[in-house]
Amino acid sequence: MDTYASDNACYPSLMHYDVAVIGGGPAGMMAAGRAAELGATVVLLEKNTILGKKLLISGGGRCNILNAEFDTRLLTEKYGKKGKALFSAFSHLDVQATIDFFESRGLPIKVEAEKRAFPKSDSAEDVQRTLIKYMQKGNVKILLGTRVTDVKVTDGSIAGLVTNKGLLTASQYILATGGKSHPETGSTGDGFLWMKKLGHTVSEPDPALVPVTLRNPWVKDAAGISLKGVKLSVIHNGTKHDARVGKMLFTHTGLSGPLVLNMSKGIGSLLKNGAVDLSLDLFPTLDFGALDRKLLSVFEAGKNKMIKNNIGEIVQPRLGHVLLKLSGIDGSTPLHQLTKDQRLEFGRLLKDIPLSVSGLLGAEDAIVTGGGVSLKEIDFKTMQSKLISNLFLVGDVLDFDRPSGGFSLQICWTTAFVAGTSAAKHRVS
Repeated sequence: MDTYASDNACYPSLMHYDVAVIGGGPAGMMAAGRAAELGATVVLLEKNTILGKKLLISGGGRCNILNAEFDTRLLTEKYGKKGKALFSAFSHLDVQATIDFFESRGLPIKVEAEKRAFPKSDSAEDVQRTLIKYMQKGNVKILLGTRVTDVKVTDGSIAGLVTNKGLLTASQYILATGGKSHPETGSTGDGFLWMKKLGHTVSEPDPALVPVTLRNPWVKDAAGISLKGVKLSVIHNGTKHDARVGKMLFTHTGLSGPLVLNMSKGIGSLLKNGAVDLSLDLFPTLDFGALDRKLLSVFEAGKNKMIKNNIGEIVQPRLGHVLLKLSGIDGSTPLHQLTKDQRLEFGRLLKDIPLSVSGLLGAEDAIVTGGGVSLKEIDFKTMQSKLISNLFLVGDVLDFDRPSGGFSLQICWTTAFVAGTSAAKHRVS
């Protein structure tokens, strides 16, 4: 890993820069590098002792750098109704341009299932290193261990930043402090407090992509089992509110994986108004009749075997043993002794495994948090605040709904690139 110093011994308490970037995560590093690339003098302030602390753990350390959806219209739809705001920003840095940005700087990108893109090296550290080199090439001043404690405003613009090391001033400021997920990495919501003070509307951040906990005690026996192409339905007050197909994972306390994470915000909203149940369909492409015929065929082929030794022909063996217990079927029963009613009941279970939600894990376990600064208060052509003339906002401080799969980082790359470009052009010479 590249090393870099915070220059603690000679902190420039009165030095003035063209652009000051608050936050050294992916958005902050991109914004700082871009502004410097265009000739601005740039300082980046990071309260941690390393840059990109959360980036380094993203994607299990592999970094799902973006989602390779090249159709901008389809891409914006992934962010729901709010995604329309991103059209103008994507005109400056879309998915292909983002890939070109990293690959032209020596970081090859590969695309995996569901268009999830990763560095070919499977190393988040390589992404961090690429961004650091980008900043170093533009002579960005990096101040680590530097915490902003107050933002001074005069006549509708930021006059300076009070830090733990003194006062710092700039012509333009870029806020890239992130949301509140994984607070142990420094994402503690500081930026939201400052934005409220400056008059911005901030919706309260809450876990948006977060594992779901269940009341069902048997899930601990299924912990670690990963499933693909399964259907999960959300039921509240007897009404189905959502149903999606995808990949999920059983954990010791409940469910995780892309399918669950992307449904978690809706589940959390429903929980505020009462109990929420889930229905898991392991064979969504088969109706009940087709599934029963499949079971008949499998059971007939292994009719002299015990069902516990043949269950792997239907589902993953460990999950199969859990489901046999749930259905009340003795695993030692020879298949030819299994009654029709038992077979039909087991088939119904495969199509409708009942789950009872107890809650969501907290921000410390969330991939991203929802909420943030109102999009109506941002000019997305420049990422400039409509309330504070020399302020730009980027990344997870913005109130977008972000599905898992690289969509959150794409917002970081794009909004930061636009903000860095705009801030450099607005600087006072």
